[in-house]
Amino acid sequence: MNLTTFRAWSVILLLVAGFLGYSLVTSEQEPSGKHFKYGLDLVGGSHLVYEADTSKLDPLEVDEAMSALRDVIERRVNVFGVSEPLVQVEKASALSESEKTERLIVELPGVTDLEEAVDMIGATPELEFKLVGEPEGTSTEAVYVDTGLTGRYLTRARLEFSGMQQGQGFANEPLVMVDFNSEGKELFANLTHENVGTELAIFLDGDLKSHPVIREPITGGTAVISGGFSPTEARELVRNLNIGALPVPIALASTQSVGATLGEELREKGTFAGMLGIVLVLVFMLAWYRLPGFVAGLALSIYIVLMLAIFKYVPVTITAAGIAGFLLSIGMAVDANVLIFERIKEELRKGEEYADAVRAGFKRAWAPIRDGNFTSLISAIILFWFGTSIVQGFALVFGLGIIASVFTAVTVTRTMLLALTNIADKDSVLLKSGFTRK
Repeated sequence: MNLTTFRAWSVILLLVAGFLGYSLVTSEQEPSGKHFKYGLDLVGGSHLVYEADTSKLDPLEVDEAMSALRDVIERRVNVFGVSEPLVQVEKASALSESEKTERLIVELPGVTDLEEAVDMIGATPELEFKLVGEPEGTSTEAVYVDTGLTGRYLTRARLEFSGMQQGQGFANEPLVMVDFNSEGKELFANLTHENVGTELAIFLDGDLKSHPVIREPITGGTAVISGGFSPTEARELVRNLNIGALPVPIALASTQSVGATLGEELREKGTFAGMLGIVLVLVFMLAWYRLPGFVAGLALSIYIVLMLAIFKYVPVTITAAGIAGFLLSIGMAVDANVLIFERIKEELRKGEEYADAVRAGFKRAWAPIRDGNFTSLISAIILFWFGTSIVQGFALVFGLGIIASVFTAVTVTRTMLLALTNIADKDSVLLKSGFTRK
């Protein structure tokens, strides 16, 4: 590309960065705009850890069940209007425990009342279908046999009345219709086909709600709960089931409350420390490299805007650990620029023209930049894969920062340096402590 092209691209990059920066500021100021999503440690709230009992599941079904559990709990907390809840599955490290434990991490920003937070999750029902067997020995109590059919296979529930269903119960009796997914439909069809004439008990959170008799095989994938409900009770049951029946039982393992004042102080001090560090880096680059340092500052500014845009529009939850990863990636972006500048200086000392020195310098610097950032990216991936939620926040931001920093250092800096070819050839005083020929 010629000089005009490099300058045109430089202007385009600056305009795009300016537009992104403007949209970041204005959207943050608008009440209905898209705002940055902050983690619990920065805004305060409740942190709940649940352990899931997956002992009755096939090992191959655990991941699917935990994913369904996460979706159920997320729907539950959303019903209560919690702003930006975070619900995620966490597995214990194989090195830390002899027995693997499936955990669910629930973070509720703004909910500092732990009792309220626990009630939000604990109210979610567990739906089970069990066959009614013959009493054992001299006992007169019925025996309930697990069928494997649970709320995990539930897709939705709806309210109808017996007047809509010919021949079912009393007139206008409330009926709760439960629809199963494709896997549940097959399981329910086999269950009803093999147990015609047997009672099928329906339990909600361990309470027997109904025990209808299986009259015929049901292949449509819809169960009918008719437990003599009043319309109000039936509507409440439908609401709870649609919020989500738990696919697996869970038990509260630990709770933690983070005060809003502490979170706000952490956010303010972390932001101040980050801005101070960035300013000091820019001052050093400008003082040491003069005009090239100014170019590095522009590239670094574009990098910061790009990362903030990713945080806001992807979005990425910003945590204290994430801020640390972000600042560390800024250091790596500056390090790449320093490496490039020193290689360019070496080429200029050999007597190369400025444009040739820039191209050769980038070519020589690319291998160590690539290797250094690639190994750091591998570290970020490993931390994200095996780390806890806090470590994952750091690893995610750090990994994204590495990718963005390589782009800005190699693409943006190179484009802008080549756009200054004529200025550099005049041996400006701004270049004397930077790219000075010797």
